[in-house]
Amino acid sequence: MLVDLDDTIVSVHGHAKQGSGYGYTGVRGLNALIATATSEGRAPVIVGQRLRRGGCGSPRGAARMVTDAVYDEQAGRWISRAEVAEIDFTAFTRLASERTPGRLVVRRIPDLNLQAGDGQGTLFDTWRFHAFFTTTDPAVLDTVTADKVHRGHAIIEQVHADLKNSALAHLPSGRFAANSAWLVLAVMAFNLTRAAATITGTRLARATTATIRRTLITVPARIASSARHHTWRRKPQAT
Repeated sequence: MLVDLDDTIVSVHGHAKQGSGYGYTGVRGLNALIATATSEGRAPVIVGQRLRRGGCGSPRGAARMVTDAVYDEQAGRWISRAEVAEIDFTAFTRLASERTPGRLVVRRIPDLNLQAGDGQGTLFDTWRFHAFFTTTDPAVLDTVTADKVHRGHAIIEQVHADLKNSALAHLPSGRFAANSAWLVLAVMAFNLTRAAATITGTRLARATTATIRRTLITVPARIASSARHHTWRRKPQAT
């Protein structure tokens, strides 16, 4: 099982939302820290969430979130010129009790100029860099293997997008505590939706919330009222 941790800014409008502020994206909002757990061939499950002030730094509370969660390629194709390297690195150095030694692995790939014509070479190579931190023992995963595992499981961004396309598209209250509870409910709905999709078979095991809702949850009927009674009336099916 792989545990992934990342934060995202949930945008809000106006100044009435308690705790809202301008974060690293430059957009006013609240900061949601999400932890996911993923196993081979299964959709991600959210195992931890925390709503924070919009101006909160990304690393704040990350070490505690990882502890809580564990205990209870941009181009879209293979680029053979990719290179990886690593150095020893200590994370969470603000407090001595939170310092975590590990490895900082950096991967670089050439930034290809797809618009250049035949015979038009570049003056010098430019690179795109992606770094990640891991505490895995080098004897278990060497530098290249650790990079492959990380790229194969970097899916938390899709979880963020899924939440923002559903429950986190809007935070309903001006009170921070109420919005924090809304985040908890959004996570519960996310996990329960995927549980329902998983038991139906493999076709929806990795589907998005929108697909699961359209396939399993949306009822092809409408509510009709007559003599103070509500009844379901089936909608005609297209042929």
